[in-house]
Amino acid sequence: MSLSLSRTVLQARPALSRAAVPYAVRLNSTQGTPDAKDPNAAKAAEYAAQNELRRDWDAKILTYEDVKPRTQAPSPDAYLIDVREPDEVLQGSIPSSVNLPLSGLATSLHLNATEFKAKHGFEKPKHDQEVVFYCRSGKRSASACDIAKRNGFTNISNYQGSWLDWSAKEGTSKPAS
Repeated sequence: MSLSLSRTVLQARPALSRAAVPYAVRLNSTQGTPDAKDPNAAKAAEYAAQNELRRDWDAKILTYEDVKPRTQAPSPDAYLIDVREPDEVLQGSIPSSVNLPLSGLATSLHLNATEFKAKHGFEKPKHDQEVVFYCRSGKRSASACDIAKRNGFTNISNYQGSWLDWSAKEGTSKPAS
């Protein structure tokens, strides 16, 4: 991100106060340039601007206890999406989930509804529909949340424990009597 873009982003966000950005932005009010007394101001301003942009991309984090009821009573209005690759899904998956690998997520979100269904075998989620992403350990699902958010999806969650958490908890649970 260039310094001029950083300044634009920071100026467009008036709520970003001096206290909210420690050390970062010390712009000369008359020239609009980094303060000459602070040689690291440009780098710090860029870092602060990037952090400010990322602040809004955090998806809601779900736990096993949050996800379990969704598997017991699946809803057509909500998706549990496994973003692992198909060969990983062969190891097992969470009941009621569908597979949409992270490697093709961004491209797939740009498909029309008919192409999406033909490619993935399920209806394309609507932008305001609940979508919960999971993967093996929660890292790729966090990336999937970012991709979905950047593509206009607004009701996104990340099952942070993902498959490792699910399989550990389900493996130790007693069968229903």
